[in-house]
Amino acid sequence: MKAAVGDRVVVVSSQVGGVVRDGVVVELKHEDGSPPYVVEWSDSGHRALYYPGTDGRVLHDEPEEAAPASEPGVPEVSTPHVATWTVTVQVFEQGAHTSARAVLHAGAATDLESRGRATRNPHDPDVPEIGDEVAVSRALHQLADSLMSAAYADMRADGSYAGG
Repeated sequence: MKAAVGDRVVVVSSQVGGVVRDGVVVELKHEDGSPPYVVEWSDSGHRALYYPGTDGRVLHDEPEEAAPASEPGVPEVSTPHVATWTVTVQVFEQGAHTSARAVLHAGAATDLESRGRATRNPHDPDVPEIGDEVAVSRALHQLADSLMSAAYADMRADGSYAGG
């Protein structure tokens, strides 16, 4: 992997809940562009020595006047979008009833929220984890459906989707 000053580095954690980071190469340690690089991270402004791993990508700084996307056989040059979304799940159990609330925080004007419920059969053993799992899965399923509906509404609004 080779880089040049001005190239962008994007690192996506392979762990659930891991951080997505991006930064700009501000200094090379080797003239041939081989690692390590000094990267200024956009989230903190901190400069650090970076050795690329399998979770990182170097995106080369391409000139804006690259060939238009309409030209056959020439790929479109674009800047990748990097975002971190989080889901908060709250679970409440009382007796045989469990409820879950899931909230998607995606940086939009409003968060998406959903709820799920579970009720234990009175003849079943009292295992709170099962009620938690059922209620949370229902809340997350509803959240996924709400997110897909929002995406379809956005696509219809900009004319890119005509389906149902």
